[in-house]
Order: sequence, then structure tokens, then C-alpha cells
Amino acid sequence: MTDSEFLRHEPCPTGGSSDANSVYTDGHSYCFSCQTYIPGEGDLHTHQMQTNVNFKGSAQRLQKRRISEAVCQFFKIYRDEAYLRFPYFDSSGRLKGFKVKTKNKNFKYEGETTDTLFGQHLFPNSGKRIVITEGELDAASCYQAMENWPMVSLPHGAASAKKDIQKQIPFLQGYQEIILFFDKDEAGLRATEQVATLLPQGTVKIAHLADPYKDASDALQNDDPDAIRRAIWDAKPYQPDGIVDGKSLLELVTTPTPPCDHTYLLKGLQEKTHGIRYGELTTITAGTGQGKSTFCRQLATDLLQSGERVGYIALEESNRRTALGLMSVGVGQALHLGEHERDVLQLAYDTTISNWNLYLYDHFGSLSPDIIYNRIEYMALGLDIRIIFLDHLSILLSGLDGDERRMIDTTMTKLRSLVERTGISLFLVSHLRRTQTDKDHTDGAKVSLGQLRGSQAISQLSDTVLALERDQQAENDVSTLRVLKNRYSGETGIAAQLQYDKTTCRFNETKDPILNTQTDF
Repeated sequence: MTDSEFLRHEPCPTGGSSDANSVYTDGHSYCFSCQTYIPGEGDLHTHQMQTNVNFKGSAQRLQKRRISEAVCQFFKIYRDEAYLRFPYFDSSGRLKGFKVKTKNKNFKYEGETTDTLFGQHLFPNSGKRIVITEGELDAASCYQAMENWPMVSLPHGAASAKKDIQKQIPFLQGYQEIILFFDKDEAGLRATEQVATLLPQGTVKIAHLADPYKDASDALQNDDPDAIRRAIWDAKPYQPDGIVDGKSLLELVTTPTPPCDHTYLLKGLQEKTHGIRYGELTTITAGTGQGKSTFCRQLATDLLQSGERVGYIALEESNRRTALGLMSVGVGQALHLGEHERDVLQLAYDTTISNWNLYLYDHFGSLSPDIIYNRIEYMALGLDIRIIFLDHLSILLSGLDGDERRMIDTTMTKLRSLVERTGISLFLVSHLRRTQTDKDHTDGAKVSLGQLRGSQAISQLSDTVLALERDQQAENDVSTLRVLKNRYSGETGIAAQLQYDKTTCRFNETKDPILNTQTDF
């Protein structure tokens, strides 16, 4: 069997369009503007791909489905005897395999499977709108009704919709409007709800076909492309369910629940804050060289060892330094200092990172804040990560021009929005401004909320603010851990005295009495 491949765009021979006429390797052409088809005289051929899978058959009009040859050629939907093949390409546009519909209306696969959506390789990574259907023929039917619109479909139907869309969030984030056009049955409605909650707020619309049609293919088979057009044009913005009658909350409010999702292993900190909760933003601050990053690595390690999925974005250091720092805390050995034999590092890796659900972001230095927001959102929604560390705010802003206070206001507002939208627990490292007294933070000066660098937005939008205080010239190397803000219970003040152990790379609570236990409300 044979096929033909797209070569180039040319002016329409009828004069209808300057670039909508598509020319193929067998000589035939088709104008997507005026729908003029001109048969070719060349021999069709089979194109051999790198993955050892072949195009078989040819693009043919699907009479029953009312899908034209040109649309089939566009999507490379080829018929081979009793088989209908739907090609799947990777993100680079290379053919990987086929989903094959058999004569018994069953499906099988040839070649390799991909994480991409059907038809995804045909459209740009950004645009005004894109339509996602439940099946390949639905996508082709929509394209038949509304050509030149980006139309893609789920690769594995409604049952795997959430998992499949999670993998394509970076691609879909480039579109201003994402229209979900799934079947009207129970599975399709459930998949619509699951997928809508994954995608950026305000971008999702839901398309519904009028009765009696169950999907786009059904509408086109009944020669009603207008039904498809109306459904897409009339798609409604997604509004999640959530308004409830207070009288229905009895069971909800009377069921005892734990006060936190994770417990701090530092006893004093746990007693003050009542633990780590999803959906909260915690800011960690201190003067230069006071141990902010070290403290974060210890918190992250404790969470990883408990089985939590953790994202770690350290903008001031390489992934190697971050990984070695976390491994050092995990095994209680300063792996980041000096040279260690490969077998020592391998053993440390095997007992830590190899067993952890840890995800890093591969970048060193300043980045556009929008890129960081995107990566945080992907970690949360695409990788199901519930706790993310961002170290630190100043580096995030270093590449921007403008008023620092305003930039921090904007950044904190967006970070807070991410926390609310995704439900993650975000730990953010922030610097302090200089003190107004002779005693600097490096001399152990007491930290207050008003000393957070740049803007009140940091304290206002954080649920919890933790500060480390230490006199770097003191011989005892003891740090004070202070709770500056605690939205959950209002308890503030000194939480613990911490002694840093250079051997284990961990802070340990000392037995020294805490002098100031005053609580601010």
C-alpha cells in the first residue's frame, strides 16, 4: 500500500487563497480554504521512519464518518484494508507508533507509545485556543467542521484523561483558551472535571453537544457539522462546584482531623506552629550566612525520608551542590566538603536520593519569574508534588528592572496565587534588610517582620514566617529559631535554640533554656 506526504503550500489554482493550497508528494493538492481537490499523477510511497514503524495504506475519505480525504491526510489517518491507523508522534515530530482500529472495532498498538496528544505535533506550542476531544475521530470530525483550528485528542480515552493531560501541561499552558470537548456519558463528564482542575485557572471552557449527539463524530456522521461549531463557539468557562449550604456541614465539622499534614521534627517548632500544612506559604528568613539554606535542606530531608514528594528549586547553587547537601543531611556526613571516593558517594546516593521522591530544577542563577511560576505549577499539577522549596526570592528578582518593592509585591501575589490554586506547601527563602542599629544580624540582632527585605507583601501573604538569629562570632554557634508570624494559631516568639553539628550537617535542639517565651497575638 502507499501514501503521500505534505510538501509545501502554494496559491490556490482557483484564486481563492494565496497559501491554503497544500501540495503532496504524489502530485495531488487540496485547498483548505475553498476545498478544491486536484488529483495527482505521481506514485504514492511508503515513508520509513526511524522507529521501524511504517505508514501503511493511504488517506481515504471515511464515508460513514463524513471525514474527507484531505482531513485524513492532514492527520495521517490511513486505511489499510480493514485497519484504520492513527499515528502518534513524539514532541520532536518523529513518528513513534500507531493506534490501530481493527475490523472488529477493537484497538491495538504498533510501535512505541508516546506521552503526546493525538495531533499535537501539527500545531504550535502557543496560540489563542485549542480543542481537546476524547478520541482521534472526534478530533478529525472537529477539524472537518472547523478547519485550521488546533484539534487534538486524548491518546487513551476518558479513563486516563487526568494522567495524559498532566504530562502535557507545559504544552497547554501556551494557549489562552483550552476547550474540553469530551463525550456526554458519565466517564466523559468525570474526565472533564478531573482535567479542568489541572489546567490554569481562567483558561478552561467546556463544550457540550446538544441532544441527541453523544460526541463530535456522532454529530458529523449525522451530517450536522453546525452542531460541532455551536458547541465549540458556545463553550462555557469552567466553574468548579463549591457552593454548599452550611446546614450540610455537620459531618464535615464534627469529624476530628489532624492539625497538620506533616510534623516538624524540631519539637519546639512543632509546638509553636502545630506542623506543616498543605496550602500554606512559609517564609524562612535570616541574615547573610545564618543558615537559611541549611535549615531548608534539613526540613526537605526530613520530609523526603517520610516518603513525601518534594520539589527543590535552588537558584543560587547547582543541582550537584543541592543534591550533595541533601545527601549530607540524609546520611549525616559532610559529603559536600572535600573529595570523597566514588563508592562513598554511590552508597550515600543509594541510601538517599535513589529512594526519595525528589525533583530538582536544572538552572543556576537568575531567571524570569514567569519561568519559575510555570515550573512550580508543573511540579504541583504534573508531578503531584505537594511540598516545594524556593531558595531564594532575591535571586528570582535579580534579572528584573524596576522598583524592588513593586516587584516583590507582584511576585509574592503570584506565588500566593500558586499556593491557593495548586494546594501545595511552599517554603520560600527571603533576605533581610540592614538593621537601623549598630548591631547587625550577623552579630545576632533580633529579627522582626519589619526587617523583611523590600515589601510588606512578604509578611502579609505568608502564613508562617520563621527567622534564624545567630552571632557568627560567638563560640557556641547557637542559633535562635523565632516564629515571627503564625496565621494558624497566632503563637509567635522563640521556638527553639539550635546547635549546628558540622559532622552531621544538621541543626539539633539544645537543652539551653529559652529565655523569651512571650507570645504575640
